Amino acid sequence: MASKLFSKAWRNDRTSNSLPEVFSSVNIPKDAGFWRKLLAFTGPGLMVAVGYMDPGNWATDIAGGAQFGYTLLSVILISNLFAIILQHLSLKLGIVAERDLAQACKDHFNPTTNFILWVFCEIAIAACDLAEVIGSAIALNLLFGIPLTWGVVITVVDVFIILFLQAKGFRYLESIVGGLIIVIFGCFAYEIILSKPDVFPILSGLVPQKEIITNPSMLYIAIGILGATVMPHNLYLHSSIVQTRNYERTPKGKKEAIKFATLDSTISLFLAFFINAAILIVAAATFHTTGNQDVADIHDAHKMLAPILGTTLASVFFAVALLASGQNSTLTGTLAGQIVMEGFLNIRLKPWLRRLITRLIAVIPALIVTILYGEQGTTNLLVLSQVILSMQLSFAVVPLVMFTGSKLKMGEFVNKRWLKILVWIIAVIIIVLNLYLLFETFFPS
Repeated sequence: MASKLFSKAWRNDRTSNSLPEVFSSVNIPKDAGFWRKLLAFTGPGLMVAVGYMDPGNWATDIAGGAQFGYTLLSVILISNLFAIILQHLSLKLGIVAERDLAQACKDHFNPTTNFILWVFCEIAIAACDLAEVIGSAIALNLLFGIPLTWGVVITVVDVFIILFLQAKGFRYLESIVGGLIIVIFGCFAYEIILSKPDVFPILSGLVPQKEIITNPSMLYIAIGILGATVMPHNLYLHSSIVQTRNYERTPKGKKEAIKFATLDSTISLFLAFFINAAILIVAAATFHTTGNQDVADIHDAHKMLAPILGTTLASVFFAVALLASGQNSTLTGTLAGQIVMEGFLNIRLKPWLRRLITRLIAVIPALIVTILYGEQGTTNLLVLSQVILSMQLSFAVVPLVMFTGSKLKMGEFVNKRWLKILVWIIAVIIIVLNLYLLFETFFPS
């Protein structure tokens, strides 16, 4: 009965698969043990986690740590918990409905609403791509002395790197992403060891403080962290790439797929939490406690790490991690752009053209700001891009919560009552915080 209800729940025909070139392309061993199956499902969670440690996070985390010490650690933790729950809903939608979030919206809403949602999502992807372009350009500048303007132009080459990697197979792409995450993890583990942060202030920073809401400057950075952590385009991405697994398309097979995909996602996002928290902890331990609270610029942070920590390797590892972060985010951001365009508009451009358009939308404003305002302008643009992402988040979260809470659409896999209540509370918190930020931005007290 549930499957009959489910089949009637989606208006449009369901013949087109999300990312058809890699749909159901990764085999899942049927009679294998727990660990082999988990390994087979591991990958999409890592690709999603990449969005939670992109260069936009660096700008907000460095600014938060330098200005306010460990206080905003609680925001990173809460944002990460929000992310874990929302990504669970996203993967569940993809596995159960075999629709990505964009396709699900197209099936449910009228054309006008879909067009508006598509525009908002494209703005979010452009903001995310902007952060990646600037982050990669800054990293190239720090490591090799390449001018920022040339660094921005060089990032266009990323398009062709992505095409080459995807042609090798989706599993190969996931392996590259996983390898770069290990590089970032290793770099920040080293930075934390060098900075020797105090344990008790870190633990107290994990407890939310009222000041985060009452201080407009702190709230601005906090919502930037929320926007950088819970990425709207990741909800579209995850609902698509979980379908690359060749699990059994039966209620039993889908239940198992949800279990292993949730484990993959949760473990990966805790890894992203460590990296995000590490950036803020290093900034707090290195800059805030030494009286350098005004360090909110990636260039300044890179410059001051070596003299404060007493080794040039601190600055080198910082820049290497930033470059790995920018490259990783590029892989997933442009993939999300393809999913969104195909899902909402059913327009299937050639992959190289779609990715080139996405990248140019980010490169052009980054180039203009870099030429006109230099380093300071790029940092302000990074933080602003994360606030824009946070503003778009509601337009992805609300449909996702609606769909996964619908018995008609999800059948036996519908959200339990406690989960429905929880995710609506999360959605309301996100909406209220963003409205408050808008009010404080345009009508400062």
